[in-house]
Amino acid sequence: MIHDTLHKFGYPDNLVRDYEHWAVLLRPKQITLGSLVLISKSKDTEFSALSAAAIQEMGIILKHIEGALSAFTNYQKINYLTLMMVDPHVHTHILPRYEGSQSFEGIEFPDTAWPGPPNIT
Repeated sequence: MIHDTLHKFGYPDNLVRDYEHWAVLLRPKQITLGSLVLISKSKDTEFSALSAAAIQEMGIILKHIEGALSAFTNYQKINYLTLMMVDPHVHTHILPRYEGSQSFEGIEFPDTAWPGPPNIT
């Protein structure tokens, strides 16, 4: 069943890859080029409530994400932000970070906050 957090970030339209316990979605607002959201399919609202299988799968997914993003954006760092104040279900914003800007299909994506914390609003 799709919970509110999945729906808010555009599931299934923004789906990059579906896993058993997680969905990787393209973040509708691209803070930096390649910004993603990793969202648990469970209705858990606390990270510690996730199953051991979900935690194990998350490690595999992060390796997939880092490999794909490094090939796509040539990022310098990745920020993982697990902020569940507004959207309560377990999810993590994944923001590739780079000095300067990246371009995709003629659109520039500057990392305006480099090297500080990104503004995710």
